[in-house]
Amino acid sequence: MIVRRIFLSMLALVLPLSIPSMTPAHGQVAVGVAVAFPPPDLPVYEQPLCPGADYLWVPGYWDWDGDDYFWVPATWVLAPEPGFFWTPGYWAWGGNGFFFTAGYWGPVVGFYGGINYGFGYFGHGYEGGRWERGHFFYNRAVNNVNVTVVQNTYNTTIVNRTVTRVSYNGGSGGINARATSEEEAAGRERHIRAVEAQTRHVQEAKRDRELRVSQNHGLPPVAATAKPSELHGSQIVSAREAGAVHGTAHGNGNGSPTNHPENRAEPNNGRPNPVIHAKDMPPGQRPAAPNTGDAKLDKRYQQERDRMAEQQVKEREKLQKRQEQEDQRVAKQHADQARQQETERKHQQETQKLMEKHNHEQQHMQQRQEPKPQSRPAPSKPPEKPH
Repeated sequence: MIVRRIFLSMLALVLPLSIPSMTPAHGQVAVGVAVAFPPPDLPVYEQPLCPGADYLWVPGYWDWDGDDYFWVPATWVLAPEPGFFWTPGYWAWGGNGFFFTAGYWGPVVGFYGGINYGFGYFGHGYEGGRWERGHFFYNRAVNNVNVTVVQNTYNTTIVNRTVTRVSYNGGSGGINARATSEEEAAGRERHIRAVEAQTRHVQEAKRDRELRVSQNHGLPPVAATAKPSELHGSQIVSAREAGAVHGTAHGNGNGSPTNHPENRAEPNNGRPNPVIHAKDMPPGQRPAAPNTGDAKLDKRYQQERDRMAEQQVKEREKLQKRQEQEDQRVAKQHADQARQQETERKHQQETQKLMEKHNHEQQHMQQRQEPKPQSRPAPSKPPEKPH
């Protein structure tokens, strides 16, 4: 049985926050809500045998149900169409809290926060296999495959130099990774949101109280399954090692959060430090691809989103360049501490203002592009009774 480290943990409070509105999809934080605590580390577990040909591996992760975090077990899923790969979702620091970007299917693996989910997902790209002639070929170096059942295999050793338990991007202690130009391009490719089997899998996990962090303390009894929604039986895999839990939504019994001093960022009451410079802004978040049912309208909406994303990148780069020039001038002038602090405050205000502007633009576009509810015809009046 191949063993790979996968890491988990994540507990939190929730804060009202103006964050990008995302189309409801599998594994997604509610609109307008951000989680205040950073995610815990990912747990260690083994990968169950691949159940058959053309099943693709979908890593496990922590999801949020509005009250507590719960573990969504890793599982094998049939791709919605040949040639498509799964890009995992990920948590990222957004200035005032952590929010989740949902995963998606597409022809190229996009950005997933630099998170090392293991089993081929080592932070960037996917090393677990490739599509050939309409069928998936598995890299046995990182996948648990029975060659008598699945014969499309090869063996390429992968050196995984990123050994980390961190399960979120940005903020204090988070993964410091940015999307590459290839990953940004992948984000603009045609996407398919999580398939029905994945959505059902998440709902099953949500109903299982033992998968809640408050119950399992970072050690889920079902860390992975051979197929979606099969949370019981001989094909489930338990976590072998718990991820470190940094806090809980329910706290220590008196309503206050439970913090671990080693995870606390002083003097910020356990919350990651605010983003000060434009270069530290979290990656631009893209909601799920438009799905109005009208192909032409979806194409136009996607083009609008792409133009907005490109403009926001230019604005961020422009602010970053100006801030770097100001920092260089202050350094050359050997400015005193008061001047340096004044410059930092100015940069923080500028950065927060730009983040709020971008979040508002994304939210406004998402709301504008949402399908309009169909109006119901007025009920017909009953015929009048003859007098």
